[in-house]
Amino acid sequence: MKLLIEQSTEINEVEIKITCNYMDDRLKRLIEQIKLYSFSLVGQLDGVSVPIALENIYYFDTVDNNVFIYTINKVYNSDKKLYELEELLNNSPFTRISKSCIVNTSYVASVKAHFSGRIEITLENNEKLIVSKHYIQDFKRKFIF
Repeated sequence: MKLLIEQSTEINEVEIKITCNYMDDRLKRLIEQIKLYSFSLVGQLDGVSVPIALENIYYFDTVDNNVFIYTINKVYNSDKKLYELEELLNNSPFTRISKSCIVNTSYVASVKAHFSGRIEITLENNEKLIVSKHYIQDFKRKFIF
């Protein structure tokens, strides 16, 4: 792989161009990561709205019809429903792993088979989540073993 970087004070906007003969899963994953840097969501913390860059979000979880945004050390409230986030993040490393959770596969540190056909994932912050049987295939498509 060759990486070319052109820096100039005359350039107003970052442009990324990928030239390849075949787009494999690793390249697709890299493109998904690049897309994260141009997108953020708004979360609420102590009554204050805060923009949160997608690359800083570990996962989303629903408790009592409230959606929470989990980062490395903070938890924010979201005004979006989980299905809205799932649609919004369709072409990204995020994938639904259960009825109440969407995870950023970029932060998955390890995967372990769990009893009853489910998968236990450990995130880089050592938090453990369970992938339900119904969502295993979707998770495997997003997470390259």
